[in-house]
Amino acid sequence: MKLKEKVAVITGAGCGFGMSRGFPTIFAQEGAHLVLNHYEQDEGRMMEFKRELEGYGVKVVLVEGDISLEETAKRLIDAAVEAFGRIDVLINAAGISNPKLLVDITTEDWNRMLAVDLTSVYFTCKYTVPIMMKQKSGRIINIASQVGQKGSVEHCHYAAAKAGVIGFTKSLAREIGQYHVTVNCIAPGPIETQLMGVVSDRWRKDKQAELVLPRFGAVEEVLPTAVFLASEPDGNLYTGQTLGPNLGDVML
Repeated sequence: MKLKEKVAVITGAGCGFGMSRGFPTIFAQEGAHLVLNHYEQDEGRMMEFKRELEGYGVKVVLVEGDISLEETAKRLIDAAVEAFGRIDVLINAAGISNPKLLVDITTEDWNRMLAVDLTSVYFTCKYTVPIMMKQKSGRIINIASQVGQKGSVEHCHYAAAKAGVIGFTKSLAREIGQYHVTVNCIAPGPIETQLMGVVSDRWRKDKQAELVLPRFGAVEEVLPTAVFLASEPDGNLYTGQTLGPNLGDVML
């Protein structure tokens, strides 16, 4: 119960599989109350997921909407403050993937990628940071990718968005550290989630051959990093950092 009675806001927290389901579950298991953003999810399944999470003895608030829109981000943060009066942890986990060579990426593809994977982080932080500054406490955890550190074939737009998340994280950490708020990234390597379902078999084979640990990761191997960063005293001294559960794909 490392997060008992903490309030965690999580974007991209659908009821499917992978990290979208994993972050809410592990945070509920650790005792955190949850405010979850989801989009284009079956309402009945989301209510079932909510009841499952509440089975751990925590309170859960659902906020539906496209988190790449500023009004959704504001509504999400407002809902957290209305329900709990504070925000202890923000996890920006919303993301999409759309593998294409640069010559095939449309302007619509580019704009949508940056909107969901980067601009949404700006929107949620914009409305969360003043609350955490006032509290003089808080943890912000942005989910990036090792692709944002090293690049990848068919991922120019995705890499640009995730590199932006990393740069944004470092800058924000410097701005608000004086308020005892930490800001960090998690940049996983290839993990078996719904995003991996859209890559080609050839991409998977080539990527696995590059890895120092020659396999893809599982969601449950990434989730503890978020708990670590959100917990005290575990994550107290980490800010502006990019933690890499990436199977050796990036070594810093």
